[in-house]
Amino acid sequence: MGAGVMTSRAVGIRPWQVPIRCAILFALLGAMLEGCTPETPDQDVPVVKVEEPALPATPLFEPDSAFAFVAKQVGFGPRVPGTKAHQSCGNWMVARLDAAGANVVEQTGTVMAFSGERLPLRNIIGSFHPERKERILLFAHWDTRPFADKDDERTNQPIDGANDGGSGVGILMEIARHLSQKEHGPGVDILFTDVEDHGQPTGAMGMDENSIDTWCLGSQYWVKNTHVPNYTARFGILLDMAGARDARFYQEALSMQYAPAIVRKVWKTAASLGYGDRFVQETKYFVGIDDHIPVNKSLRIPSIDIIEYDPATQAFGPYWHTHDDNMDVIDPATLKAVGQTVLEVVWKER
Repeated sequence: MGAGVMTSRAVGIRPWQVPIRCAILFALLGAMLEGCTPETPDQDVPVVKVEEPALPATPLFEPDSAFAFVAKQVGFGPRVPGTKAHQSCGNWMVARLDAAGANVVEQTGTVMAFSGERLPLRNIIGSFHPERKERILLFAHWDTRPFADKDDERTNQPIDGANDGGSGVGILMEIARHLSQKEHGPGVDILFTDVEDHGQPTGAMGMDENSIDTWCLGSQYWVKNTHVPNYTARFGILLDMAGARDARFYQEALSMQYAPAIVRKVWKTAASLGYGDRFVQETKYFVGIDDHIPVNKSLRIPSIDIIEYDPATQAFGPYWHTHDDNMDVIDPATLKAVGQTVLEVVWKER
């Protein structure tokens, strides 16, 4: 013990200073060790979820307005390509799209019918927010059948085409009234195809393989000459015979082949709006060709057809390609079911 005291004094350290120096040394060593300890993530930090802003409410589709648009077309008379009624109706359609705020493009040309007759073609396209790269395509044909080949009377006279032609256009004209207000998501193109219903008078919508290419001449022309180079869209929805009283819309088989996800999206939306009785969750093969087929095949845009299926005929309604396809067939309730569903689908796209 005496030697220890002697050593402390030899280096100039007072005996009472030893514990203080040791305490400081241990404190410094502890600080160094703490600084070398790797940090671990704080398990208690909450994860912050960034929610997307709510979309504006979908506008209400006005069935009486759509009904009036169908009646306006029928009022011109049968819209057979090359006739005065066809020209006048086309001029009205262009004016309506322009008034709704669309950028309107008219596509004209000449196509050959199954009979060898050369027909003037006039596709009409209304684009909303054309500057947006992402697009949605809505389309319907606006011409009418030049003869009533399914009727027992006046078979060589053209039909009114209130449902087959008029209903799809009427619904899309009502939707067009709201599209300039859609400030979110993709832009929308409304395509009115011409010379769809001038096909060879055999089979249903070209079910006869020999006549399949004689239908849908306007859409066949458009896919080869799109109004915008390299045009594409997220998806397409075709409306054909979409306004008849008590109409039911089954999942059309070719739509299920090319665009099953879009079919499910539309039918699910219809059910959520209370139209599940109209949009039946069952697939039926009853369309040989319609305007969505060239769009799917040539442009690879997944496109579906909302088109009436009648279990009694196992095809289209009994009015189809007869003089009974007049305004008496059209029901605002059907226009509402289809129109509100399509508008909701379009509005919910970001």
